[in-house]
Amino acid sequence: MSEHEFRVTRTTLADGRELLYFDDEPRYVSGELTRELHDARELPQATAECEMRQDPLTGQWYTYAAHRMNRTFMPPANENPLAPTKPGELPTEIPADDYNVAVFENRFPSLSLHMEVPEDFSDTVDGQAMFPHKPALGRCEVVCFTPDVNASFKDLPYERARTVVEAWAHRTREMSAVPGIRCVFPFENRGAEIGVTLQHPHGQIYAYPFLPPRAAEVAARAAAFREHTGEDLFDATLRAEKESGKRILVEGEYFTAFVPAAAKWPVEVMLMANRNVPDFAALTDAEKDELTRIYLDLLGRMDRFFEGVERTPYIASWNQAPVGEGPDGARADGRLYLQLYSMMRSPGRMKFLAGSESGQEAWISDTTPERIAERFREVAQP
Repeated sequence: MSEHEFRVTRTTLADGRELLYFDDEPRYVSGELTRELHDARELPQATAECEMRQDPLTGQWYTYAAHRMNRTFMPPANENPLAPTKPGELPTEIPADDYNVAVFENRFPSLSLHMEVPEDFSDTVDGQAMFPHKPALGRCEVVCFTPDVNASFKDLPYERARTVVEAWAHRTREMSAVPGIRCVFPFENRGAEIGVTLQHPHGQIYAYPFLPPRAAEVAARAAAFREHTGEDLFDATLRAEKESGKRILVEGEYFTAFVPAAAKWPVEVMLMANRNVPDFAALTDAEKDELTRIYLDLLGRMDRFFEGVERTPYIASWNQAPVGEGPDGARADGRLYLQLYSMMRSPGRMKFLAGSESGQEAWISDTTPERIAERFREVAQP
């Protein structure tokens, strides 16, 4: 299968943040045409004050970024910061008057490398050893899937969606090489129902300087499973789902889509690599091709899941193996897989995380994984 051709062009925004164009149109790939690289805005140099504190009861790290309180919220159409910059209109985060896929550092990041950590930065809160304290040195990027504000990822043509996959692989590779980064997490939030503040179709990538709770827990269970059984946890999970067959949606050469036997969301599907591949950067071209096709298929089914709902709110959570080795998880104990899920439990009604879920993380579902799988099969296009 032929390699997907694309070109990456880098520039720096007026405040020092990085922006990258990922182009697949032939004239841009060849270099015949180029994107606008100059950001004409007058912006102060990018700075952020992000910190982390560790909960002594759970050991989990929480991030604090007070500057995000004033981030852009539901702007009018003429102030969309993710749109291309058009002549005569307000300049945006993207200087070019058009783009295929654009990636840039978030202006209001939760984690940042644009920080000057003072020499006297305290490694504890209030001098108390019980409360460890660190600067949140990481990176947050925005991935703009298309210049069309009215589109969604599922509306992208295959070639453009394939370019987004290449962008995820490129950014995963580069951010994994940043000293101190332990986890690179691409994701998309879609829908005002789940708190999206910009309606333009986009995703994000977080590069954490620690292993988030889910990544750490999965890595720990994978290590323990290998130690006790000699098997790979992900291989064993795939084998069990295939032997059951009740929740399998797509069984490809390189990826398998299924509703997990212990799905917790009202609508949930998992897409897992069949081989032990850690992240997007490690995929072959053939694997990226199949991944793109299956992902577009699943997004289409998601929007047909509820009758009368045109766009199902969802979160697309791309889990990747931990970066490097560490006491809280090793790279060998992870695999690339997607969790695609929605909090919508019926048309127009959302599942709220109340006492049991929020207070004790003890999940209670109003449906069953088998019913979810049955509905996903019903809405599959022939």
